[in-house]
Amino acid sequence: MFKTKSVHSPIEKSDGLRILAARGRGRGLPANRFDVWMANLGPSEKLRDALLAAKVSWREFSSRYFKELLEPGGIDAHNKRIKNQGQKFTLRLLQHLAKKRTVTLLCHCAEEERHCHRHLLKALLEKKI
Repeated sequence: MFKTKSVHSPIEKSDGLRILAARGRGRGLPANRFDVWMANLGPSEKLRDALLAAKVSWREFSSRYFKELLEPGGIDAHNKRIKNQGQKFTLRLLQHLAKKRTVTLLCHCAEEERHCHRHLLKALLEKKI
């Protein structure tokens, strides 16, 4: 099961594995606010900055964010036989973990923020990858 929360919201036992899915950890954020920081699950700085500056719509942001998550990894160019498939392995691992325990996806956005990539990430993880 996947949940989403702000990293600043109260920590609850029902959160299970708490994953900070943001490019930046956050200055002064205590490490006990999350179990794992996975910067690669956050949108690129360029895309995040474009959204914050209102240079892209939420719809465009969503489309580009999904594309970033699913693009092949750069290391694949060096391996002819075994392809890494970018972050697909990471996403599938999270799906597997969520079958056994709750996985809470965290971001710095406010709890009530609807336009946050953590909701898009959750929606993607709830589908077959």
